[in-house]
Amino acid sequence: MQTHTTTRSAILAVVLLITFIISWELYLRHKGVIADYDDGPELWADKRAMVYEPADKATVFIGSSRIKYDLDIPTWESLAGTHAIQLAMTGSTPVPMLDDLANDPKFKGSLIVDVTEILFFNKAPYFLISPAEGIGYYKKRTPAQQASFLLDKPVEANLAFLNSAHLSINGMLDHAQVKDRPGVYPTLDFPIDFEPTMFNRQNKMTDRFVADTNLQNQVKGIWAMLGKDPSPPMSGKELDAFMQNIKSDVDKIKARGGSVIFVRTPSNPPMYIGESMGYPRKLYWDRLLATTGCKGIYFADYPATAHLVCPEWSHLDPKSAITYTKALVSILKQQEGWNLKMAANY
Repeated sequence: MQTHTTTRSAILAVVLLITFIISWELYLRHKGVIADYDDGPELWADKRAMVYEPADKATVFIGSSRIKYDLDIPTWESLAGTHAIQLAMTGSTPVPMLDDLANDPKFKGSLIVDVTEILFFNKAPYFLISPAEGIGYYKKRTPAQQASFLLDKPVEANLAFLNSAHLSINGMLDHAQVKDRPGVYPTLDFPIDFEPTMFNRQNKMTDRFVADTNLQNQVKGIWAMLGKDPSPPMSGKELDAFMQNIKSDVDKIKARGGSVIFVRTPSNPPMYIGESMGYPRKLYWDRLLATTGCKGIYFADYPATAHLVCPEWSHLDPKSAITYTKALVSILKQQEGWNLKMAANY
């Protein structure tokens, strides 16, 4: 009799759990939440393992969040004819990733480096955390972890409630409206509609975000807060040493037959004005190209990209990302040393 009661209780518990999960998922879907992927070290490492594809078959992208939004990967792959491997990380400097690839003797591919000045020319520990986690995980991941990642993929692709950044316990606590303690780096409360991540690691704003100025203003408020950071830009001997380190990494890749090009993706005033004042183009971008001997594509130099609108001043919406990617492929077609397989109908 006791066994029968225990069995019934277990069945009831399972039924209640399944009912809760289904109800929670349906509620989130009704609210417009979409299923996406956890953009953590596991997903990054999956892409990092792809960089050994032949240079004429793949292009590797590193940078910060802008290239993750602004590069529309299906458009790139259709027009450029190469697999786009997205290794950029939000809120991070790409310099550790450049160094990682430069010191990997097996990497001989084509590399595009996106430069967001305030992150690229920055050694603040906070901006190094995610790259260190991703690179460390890639180098130490086990076959069991790789198998677990493959098993998780179809589940994440279909269940919105698995969004760990916003809907896990820690995620909800991070986005709770609680005042930060003095001296603690503030939680950046980005709306869930701003951050969806595809399996290819492209970020896409939702249609609701693109249409909702309140959500856009929430993100603008975050940029305004970060813009008050009193830390002076890198300069003097520190900048000299930094430039030489970048040159050293670029030279290593070139010596193995690889290619490196820098891009500066769009941003809009007032953010662009602040970036230009803090990091004058001549002193940072132009010097970066001169020091490394690399070509660069600066969005403001080309009519097709100069006037693209970022809804929150810093990242392109999905439609504009397609426009930018088409223009980028067209520009790269003209760059010496970049043998892109252009689509016949472009």
